[in-house]
Amino acid sequence: MREAETAPLIALAAVTKEIGDGVMTTLVRDIDLDVRKGEFIAITGPSGSGKSSLLYLLGLLDVPTSGEVRIEGRRVDALSEGERAHLRLSLLGFVFQFHFLLPEFTALGNVLLPMRALGRLDEPAMETRARSLLESLGLAEHAHKKPGQMSGGQRQRVAIARALANEPQVILADEPTGNLDSHSSEQVLGIFRRLVDETGRAIVMVTHDMDLAARADRQVRIVDGRIV
Repeated sequence: MREAETAPLIALAAVTKEIGDGVMTTLVRDIDLDVRKGEFIAITGPSGSGKSSLLYLLGLLDVPTSGEVRIEGRRVDALSEGERAHLRLSLLGFVFQFHFLLPEFTALGNVLLPMRALGRLDEPAMETRARSLLESLGLAEHAHKKPGQMSGGQRQRVAIARALANEPQVILADEPTGNLDSHSSEQVLGIFRRLVDETGRAIVMVTHDMDLAARADRQVRIVDGRIV
């Protein structure tokens, strides 16, 4: 069976998200979107169009006002917050424009955090995996450095290692190259491309950079909260 014919990892059906008290603002409206194994999807659109709101719904960081979000066929609106948190930890990885590394922890310590939160491995196995991830991203010699001792590109690669810590099936990236120079941006895009091609992970990346978006397998353009 071809990948395109397999069931989606994440499926949104008629999803709308509104916020406000009295006067409502619609962030996204009537969104249908499937994310399948081995896909590299770029979400594009003007500022304020709903790109990040869509990513947060895909990542269970927010819940829709109406419509359905399913992860591996399971409706997430029927889950408790604790169950959604477990799904985020075990199935999803996040990379943001601002790396959000904890400054008091080393690179190794930051990568260990999600593994400790999930509790799937014992401590020696977690450390072995964290070191292996850092090495695979060219960061072995920086394992014991704190974020303030590393360049922006190195910090973002640590953030990618952290996102991969629990072997997620989907990586969700919000403007992951927004604060990087062109060389570091190319490194990040190269890492994402290898993850898709070599491991079959799905990547959904929000970006305003159309040159980067063109490197994805599929583009989803959002305007005024709708896919166009």
